[in-house]
Amino acid sequence: MAGFKALKGQGDAKTLFAAFLYFDFSFMVWTMLGPLATEISDSLAQHAEALTQGQIATLLSIPILAGALLRIVLGFSVDKAGPKKTAIGAQLIVIASLFYAYTRGASITYNELLLVALGLGFAGASFAVALPQAGQWYPPKLQGIVLGIAGAGNIGVVIDFLFAPKIAEIWGWEAVFLVGGILSFFVLITYIFMAKDAPSSVYKARPKKVGDYWKLLKDRDSWWFMLFYAVSFGGFVGFANYMKVYLMNTYQADMSAFGLSVFNEPNVKVIAGYFGALTIFAGAVLRPVGGGVADKMGGIKALYIFFGVVAALVLLSGAVHLHFWVAIAVLFLIMAALGMANGAVFQLVPQRFGKDIGIMTGLIGAAGGIGGTFLVKTLGWAKGTFNTYSMGFFIFAALVLLAIGAISLVKTRWRTTWGVNSGGMI
Repeated sequence: MAGFKALKGQGDAKTLFAAFLYFDFSFMVWTMLGPLATEISDSLAQHAEALTQGQIATLLSIPILAGALLRIVLGFSVDKAGPKKTAIGAQLIVIASLFYAYTRGASITYNELLLVALGLGFAGASFAVALPQAGQWYPPKLQGIVLGIAGAGNIGVVIDFLFAPKIAEIWGWEAVFLVGGILSFFVLITYIFMAKDAPSSVYKARPKKVGDYWKLLKDRDSWWFMLFYAVSFGGFVGFANYMKVYLMNTYQADMSAFGLSVFNEPNVKVIAGYFGALTIFAGAVLRPVGGGVADKMGGIKALYIFFGVVAALVLLSGAVHLHFWVAIAVLFLIMAALGMANGAVFQLVPQRFGKDIGIMTGLIGAAGGIGGTFLVKTLGWAKGTFNTYSMGFFIFAALVLLAIGAISLVKTRWRTTWGVNSGGMI
């Protein structure tokens, strides 16, 4: 792709790679509870009571919500202390949380798991560090592809679904936290040696006060971007975190039959992890493609296309009980479109808020996390209340349609005001 070639000789390749690596493994840790939800629930049932659909949804949503709120905090820290110091501090908290879960092991309580989930929120907040650190090195015309590459760390959730259930089957679910802690430590060391904050000759830091957040929140464009990202990233991380629970509750028999006939794998939880990885893979790897597409045709037109695909397919999923293989294909396309929409949103953000990218990344990223929390809780509520996920899909489809309507409201103003001198396609 031409966009990738344009990066040659620009910015700092080592920092871009370090930002990607840091976010990739942080995202892996952040979403670790998703592919382990059924294993943890079964383990707790042996010592206490099995978790309800609501409790599972709460456990899965806490890292997302914590990550959302902490993105604001870390975004503020990026402007004050710089991305590198912020990343190191957050990563140490994450590593401590992982090793705590491992040492407690099977005797851990549900309330302790909620505290671990809170600590993992710092991994989700890495978004507010990795993207500004990468973006500060590059000019406006390359922001879509650069932030797409850094944000492609979403691939970490695919790694979760591929390996976590199998590790849990062999050594127990707590071993996954040990592996995560060790890997996170080595990633931290690599990051320390490779990542650099952009010098003042490339990017002049403008530390903000708390009041500056309120000032930006008074700008209506901030809220539009927050809505768009609550739908795109919220949809991606919400579906990703809940994917295994959804597949186990809806297509367990189909996955079991497939696993035995193809992989000779009797553990349906492992097979569910494989299918979860497959559906999530597209959204994870296509984020930079979405940014590149937005660089070419403009973020607004790109969002129309991506959100339109999501709305149609989510409505279909809610209206009809799809055949297993059709459902997998539909989920794959939904995640692909959401991933590309993530890249498209952040093709626009630096052009509108380039001088406040640290704070805005935190605010918009927080909205994405809140959107993901809402989706997980909505799906858990729908299943617990109606014994079907249809209502959850319909509610999310309504939010996507709301975002499409919002794009129509702002597109002309954006293109004729700040878009004129933004330096990129709008």
